[in-house]
Amino acid sequence: MTSHQVTKGIERAPMRSLFYAMGYTKEELERPLIGVVSAHSDIVPGHFHLEKIVEAVKAGVRSAGGTPAMFPSIGVCDGIAMGHHGMKFSLASRELIADSVETMALAHCFDGLVLVPNCDKIVPGMVMAAVRLNIPAVVCSGGPMMSGTAGGKEVSLSNVFEAVGARKAGLIDDAQLEECEQEACPGCGSCAGMYTANSMNCLCEAIGIALPGNGTIPAVYGARLRLAKHSGQAIMNLVEKNIRARDIVNEKSIGNAIACDMALGCSSNSVLHLLAIASEAGVKLDLSVFNEYSERVPNLCHLAPAGDAHMQDLHRAGGVQAVMAELAKKGLVDLSLVTVAGSGSSGGSGGMCGSAGSAIRPIERPYSETGGLAVLWGNIAEEGCVVKRSAVAPEMLVHSGPARVFDSEDDAIGAIFGGKIKDGDVVVIRYEGPRGGPGMREMLGPTSALAGMKLDKKVALVTDGRFSGASRGASIGHISPEAMSGGKIGLIENGDTIDIDIPNFRINARVAEEEFAERKKKYTVPEPRVKTGWLGRYANLVTSANTGAVLK
Repeated sequence: MTSHQVTKGIERAPMRSLFYAMGYTKEELERPLIGVVSAHSDIVPGHFHLEKIVEAVKAGVRSAGGTPAMFPSIGVCDGIAMGHHGMKFSLASRELIADSVETMALAHCFDGLVLVPNCDKIVPGMVMAAVRLNIPAVVCSGGPMMSGTAGGKEVSLSNVFEAVGARKAGLIDDAQLEECEQEACPGCGSCAGMYTANSMNCLCEAIGIALPGNGTIPAVYGARLRLAKHSGQAIMNLVEKNIRARDIVNEKSIGNAIACDMALGCSSNSVLHLLAIASEAGVKLDLSVFNEYSERVPNLCHLAPAGDAHMQDLHRAGGVQAVMAELAKKGLVDLSLVTVAGSGSSGGSGGMCGSAGSAIRPIERPYSETGGLAVLWGNIAEEGCVVKRSAVAPEMLVHSGPARVFDSEDDAIGAIFGGKIKDGDVVVIRYEGPRGGPGMREMLGPTSALAGMKLDKKVALVTDGRFSGASRGASIGHISPEAMSGGKIGLIENGDTIDIDIPNFRINARVAEEEFAERKKKYTVPEPRVKTGWLGRYANLVTSANTGAVLK
């Protein structure tokens, strides 16, 4: 065992002495040492309750003959960081999390890891570390938040952001806005729609590195604590059999995850994170693969923001396992792969797929024959861009309109709230990419403002930044190359016609190559917005969105 490097032999007496200082017993040091990585904090609602999850994981480890040791991870709450300088740190934190888990695991010689994240960048950051380390690992998330009720309907966080736009437009009053903000988030957990956190927790289940139920069992259910105990027991089985992270996370299982991504209608951020996880696992994956899956995997779920259902509804319908069972009917996933639950253990239906009110449609009558995400290509996205197709109104799947160009998210929000965006416009927000932001801020502010003002079916938004999983509408992000790296999005001018054709995966500016060449002669890339600190280093090291925005 790896932990023998710090627990066995005469020369390890000083190390054992330090364990004894913390109250470990001699018997505990003779068992496998399991790191339990906790993202618990008092600033993230998805992480607020993780102490209980961690204690349940540790109980499971002990019951199966291991010795658990908790260590912490940072975690940014994207909702609280949204719309200001703090959002620049969100995507960047993914790399810090991966590096810190790697550091702690190798420095202390753990035999295996149980990863306890819940929110957007924390989940992929921990998984990246696991496949980089290639040691036994299990993900056990904190589970989704329940939806709330306001104005007589189910609501979640995205509704609050959209209510801001509605209030600015005079469509609701102060009392209605306050009711929404008070009721939308009724308790702990990752926000209740198919936003990025829940997307990644579901995809961990689909990829096999988390037990069935990880993506959908609500945070407040006793079943979530039982899942945590079973996760602690599962890591001991993996250690005993020496089943490592890359035995589970490989080309075939990543394929399962992409198929589920399309069926579930996951956040567009899932593309960034799957690319990054694949990179750590040594799996070659590029954007074109996502369209291959999108063309043959139907969309079976319309959870918020694409529809009115929430995560508890998906759970009642059988969760990720029911979705995989539907996909397996047409051979779209491989249920024989090794998972943390054992070989060929995923894909049990366990639900009521297709029943009245179900959050999962049978594969015979999907919402659409194509997947929830699409990658577009064209002269302003020569290396691709991403849209959550399932959250786009049918009338906006093909759209042409004049560009309204802004060099920051803040300027765009000011114009939207100022009533300067008109029907048919294509809002272009640039210099918000991985390097330009830096940090590739999520744009939930502009998209929810447009939705709240009833413009989401009339106005498109294009950016080299990215969107929250809570965004809906024709929100096209991850434009690559980004403006800061010389991408043609930096050469777009006000009034240029932008043609968007999502069904045919195209996005173009009606600008001749000769005109782009003339504009480039006069173009100067601006000075970096941040030159010091962690973000300054990040901007110098980060790669393009089309490769997952990983560090060089």
